[in-house]
Amino acid sequence: MDAAATSGTGGRVGDAAHQVVIAGAGPTGLMLAGELALAGVDVVVVEPRADQAVHGSRAGGLHARTIEVLDQRGIAERFLDAGQALQVQAFSMIPLDISDFPTRHPYGLALWQSRFEPILAGWVDELGVPVLRERAVVGATQDGTGVDVEVSDGSTLRAQYLVGCDGGRSRVRRAAGIDSVGADAATSWLVAEVDVDGRPALGMRWDDLGAHGANPVGPDGPLRVVLTERELRTGDDPTEDELRQALVDVHGSDWGLARVHWLSRFTDATRQATAYRRGRVLVAGDAAHTHPPHGGQGLNTGVQDAVNLGWKLARVVHGTAPDALLDTYHDERHPVGARVLRIAAAQAALNGGGPHHQALRDTVAELLATDEGRRQLAGTISGLDIRYDLGDGHPLVGRRMPDLDLTTGDGPTRVATLLHDARGLLLDLDPAGELAPPPDLDGIRVIRAACDGPWTVPVVGEVPAPPAVLVRPDGHVAWVGVASDPDLPAAVARWFGTAAEERAGTHDRGATGVRRSRGAGRASASSAAPARRRRSR
Repeated sequence: MDAAATSGTGGRVGDAAHQVVIAGAGPTGLMLAGELALAGVDVVVVEPRADQAVHGSRAGGLHARTIEVLDQRGIAERFLDAGQALQVQAFSMIPLDISDFPTRHPYGLALWQSRFEPILAGWVDELGVPVLRERAVVGATQDGTGVDVEVSDGSTLRAQYLVGCDGGRSRVRRAAGIDSVGADAATSWLVAEVDVDGRPALGMRWDDLGAHGANPVGPDGPLRVVLTERELRTGDDPTEDELRQALVDVHGSDWGLARVHWLSRFTDATRQATAYRRGRVLVAGDAAHTHPPHGGQGLNTGVQDAVNLGWKLARVVHGTAPDALLDTYHDERHPVGARVLRIAAAQAALNGGGPHHQALRDTVAELLATDEGRRQLAGTISGLDIRYDLGDGHPLVGRRMPDLDLTTGDGPTRVATLLHDARGLLLDLDPAGELAPPPDLDGIRVIRAACDGPWTVPVVGEVPAPPAVLVRPDGHVAWVGVASDPDLPAAVARWFGTAAEERAGTHDRGATGVRRSRGAGRASASSAAPARRRRSR
């Protein structure tokens, strides 16, 4: 690609061809770009902003599963060092403690999107992904071999695939003819960051209108306010006069409003794309699902969309897996998105005004004070209970792989470390046998290891320790069994390419069509008990 095409600002970009074009450099687009770059895909991102600055704080934190997937890529510490590990999980502002959950990260992270995005963008830049700034994808036309992507500067990019990570009003989604359906808004809120001369009432409060809040953004930052509006209003550009009136409606005063740093509006409307894929065009993040921000699930769901999609798209682009692998992206993530919409809508409803809503909140709070109720909803909101429908069998199949401490012939390691390069992983944990030398298949490594202690899964509890596990690059378990299981080659073929199945048919017991990691011998066992992160701040 020429210098003009990689330039961050200015000038017309000449027509260029890429394997993948991503519309939007928000959290979802950046994460997807990183996943594709790790897999060696020629990817370019088109972004309207001149830099990675975020107007306002926006989303307020990361949930445990998002921290885990960042850990799987070796970058979690960058975010943990910038934020504060806290119990951020809540259902309609009812706290949900996950400190007893079996994960290496039994907490959330208080970190504004305005800080999250630049850190993630730094990682993507290290991977060499070009971002075409001050330009937007404005249209797309696909054919049997690719997509012509229209850019706002008048240029056209040719790609094998286009992914829309361009927000709730996604032009990519509309260009692909994908409908977005859901429930219309009934309530609207204003959210702003302001300076005031008066004495604001800090904290949360409820009245006949609904829920309202005011708290400082950091020790020296502005005041962040959330106000339920007296009447439903729509549109993303509320005025300062509307903010003043809302403050008076709720607090009886505008608190001496002196400066508005950022002002926006959100509603309780929910929308979801009917399909996450149409041919060579896919959507992710807010382009696939929009909902009120209650529970803080939007950014997290988008990042996890990207991790599910990235490795699949890479294998299809490289020709090592059939095009049908991309259909599993919709099959797995659409139900997750639908559940997020339902949970967010329920929380918005609980924040309504009046004594009847208060009675409902009190009742729900009592239910969530029980261990079972807490675990169930905390597992959902944190993302730790996600299970893709990959068939029956061992309770691990379809779920996230626990980040176990392992001992290998090369020394101690853990599962997340083995996933840093976004490849598949076959763990042979059976002390009674060993996988036969397999044929090569790029994308999977075989590790013979030992681990000790119980295998525990959030919400589910303890599960039987498996003798062997096939883990996908997104950290979800694709197969569990013994090395001689005749279903293993088929599982490898399903997720990593049909060539593996053909190769496996020519080998004896243990032939899997996977690459064995050098020096992965047997060593003494180490504890698999999940470690709690201890932070001084």
